Amino acid sequence: MAVNKCIKYLLFFFNLLFWISGCIILGVSIYLKVSKDGNQITNESLPGIDLMIAIGVIIMVLGFLGCCGAIKENRCMLLMFFVSLLIIFILLLAAGILGAVGEKKVKDWVKERLGKFTPLSKQPQSVRDDLEKLQRELKCCGLINGPGDWEKIPDSCRCNATDTDCNNSKVYSTTCSARIVTWMEKNMEVVIGIAFAIAILLIFGMVFAMILYCQIGRKDSVSTNA
Repeated sequence: MAVNKCIKYLLFFFNLLFWISGCIILGVSIYLKVSKDGNQITNESLPGIDLMIAIGVIIMVLGFLGCCGAIKENRCMLLMFFVSLLIIFILLLAAGILGAVGEKKVKDWVKERLGKFTPLSKQPQSVRDDLEKLQRELKCCGLINGPGDWEKIPDSCRCNATDTDCNNSKVYSTTCSARIVTWMEKNMEVVIGIAFAIAILLIFGMVFAMILYCQIGRKDSVSTNA
């Protein structure tokens, strides 16, 4: 029994796209990691860059494994590919469930990570410069305790009286940790959408891999009995 060429090449091109996606994720993540514009504050509160580097490498390896398994009709590679996708699918599902039920823990985690930068008077100038840049961008003041995190309130905390977040002292009343958490919450739907799309791709990849795996097995069985 011959192997279905359509399934074989569908799986190959699926994995080729998978591998290219991994290269793009890895390249962008490394650029963000080494970029001079990187902010120490946001890197600490959103340590997803390291995770994205790891994901990029894993996707590249799996894409290569799947491509080789499809073209060479190697059952061992296809089985390893299938099991790897299944593990990633389960982890993705678990992460989604934990993310949905652990919103409060995420907020506490962000505050804990940013708390290491206080008091700001003991931090190097580079950290304070990063925070001032963040305060201007997010219209916030301080990390955890608001203006109280600063010995001397910087100009980046100052606001116009017409601003809704401006207090009586003409200083932003919202902390930067609160702004970061709000940003994460607003983008959660996007993250969930991406995760859902990845899950669909993983399911298709597993289905194609298992179909090809079984077809190769039947072909080998016929060849052995002939």
